[in-house]
Amino acid sequence: MKEYDYVVVGSGIAGLSFALKAAANGTVAVVTKRGILDSNTAWAQGGVACVVSDEDSIDLHMRDTLSAGAGLCDTEAVHVVVSEGPARVAELIELGMHFDERSTPNGHTELDLGKEGGHSKRRVLHFQDATGMEIERTLVARAKEHPNISLLEFHMAVDFITTGKLGYAMQNACVGLYVLNEKTGLVETIRTDTTVLATGGCGKVYLYSTNPDIATGDGVAMAWRAGATISNMEFVQFHPTCLFHPQAKSFLISEAIRGEGGHLVDQKGRRFMAKYHPLQELAPRDIVARAIDAEMKRTGSKCVYIDVTHKPAEFIRSRFPTIHEKCRNLGIDITKEPIPVVPAAHYQCGGVKTDLHGATSLRGLYAIGEAACTGLHGANRLASNSLLEGLVLAHRAFEKTSRNRKPREEFELREWTPGQVQDVDEMVVIYHNWDEIRRLMWDYVGIVRTDKRLQRAATRLRNLHTEIQEFYWNFKITTDLLELRNLVAVASLIVDCAISRKESRGLHYTLDYPEADDAKFLRETTRRRT
Repeated sequence: MKEYDYVVVGSGIAGLSFALKAAANGTVAVVTKRGILDSNTAWAQGGVACVVSDEDSIDLHMRDTLSAGAGLCDTEAVHVVVSEGPARVAELIELGMHFDERSTPNGHTELDLGKEGGHSKRRVLHFQDATGMEIERTLVARAKEHPNISLLEFHMAVDFITTGKLGYAMQNACVGLYVLNEKTGLVETIRTDTTVLATGGCGKVYLYSTNPDIATGDGVAMAWRAGATISNMEFVQFHPTCLFHPQAKSFLISEAIRGEGGHLVDQKGRRFMAKYHPLQELAPRDIVARAIDAEMKRTGSKCVYIDVTHKPAEFIRSRFPTIHEKCRNLGIDITKEPIPVVPAAHYQCGGVKTDLHGATSLRGLYAIGEAACTGLHGANRLASNSLLEGLVLAHRAFEKTSRNRKPREEFELREWTPGQVQDVDEMVVIYHNWDEIRRLMWDYVGIVRTDKRLQRAATRLRNLHTEIQEFYWNFKITTDLLELRNLVAVASLIVDCAISRKESRGLHYTLDYPEADDAKFLRETTRRRT
């Protein structure tokens, strides 16, 4: 059995930010199921929304966040993240993060701020169109230098170890976890009093997603099985513009392109967003995604387009080098022709319910970043608020765990016992179930929903859950099997939460209840395993 003062599950901006701070107090293990650079953060193109300009204000950023959240944001959470964000971004810059700058007329330089949908001011700090990867590289470099941080790459968390499961008569608490060492195939036992969940989102529960393959909702599923409260899982954000091309997989076309003047057009080159919202291309994401979905259904087209050809070619190449290069390699010159795009699952606004220091309902377990639900995003996340939330909540979780430090409690943990299992003999079963879940979620639980579709999804997911559980208990565990087990759990949570919300609000839009109902549903949707 291994022991650490802190265990962080996930290696994105939230997890690594916490690890770097906690390492000053003790030993930290960062558990990540792929390489250390593989995270949702690394795929973030847009940037970090933060008030750094004299033309902006905390009040304006709060107002934009609350407006996007469609009445469900926690006002205190919004104030905390927005007001504490500038200090946390300054710390990130001190660690070595470089955001793009521009020259001013008086010969000085200042941060080059982008503008995205739902923002009333330019406030998005960025590094070209690959901000997340630059942040990831910065944090990983610092983590590798720290003697108190152990980076456990290719280790996948299986389940949390709780006092309830161990039979202790006390408030249920997380006291460790089981972790699959993917290189040896063995499950290791890790003991800690402080576990920080920072596993990102669940985009791969849908057939089309802007997320990397690792985004299988592992953290939410583990927390659910351990008995933690889960909140607002019906609010899955679909990014309006994922590249539509047979050779491209999950490639995001950043909202920053629309922020810099890109137009959404149909197959005939006609703009259409004015029909749906006065802000047109810069409307909140839920509105833009539904508008694109409606246009595609109305015209029978497979995609719409982003046209930025009216901008200078050199500006396009320098501001969006990653997107320009990716499209060029696929035969699309975005300086001369529009980019084909479709909506795709992008971000989970719900997650493991926490307070404003990342504490969950399970003692000893914290959740930060996309895996958590602090109340910041409400029913719809404002663009580029997620990286900011990761920084702020990592710091706040560190502060709380530092104040609560006590001598490590003594618990007798059970080693993992696989029992009489056999090697998986037919991987096709796993792949088939994975594909079925993702297609089912896309067809029945997508941008536009109905009660009938949701009930069909719930029925099939119950059957799939039974099949997958039987498979899990009878065969030796693998990363693929664990991800499938987590996917079906998260898919079920999304559907159950969606069924219970009999209204349309933010990212949850249903044809059966097209209007918001503040009298009954101006509240969180929570689930807890009993």
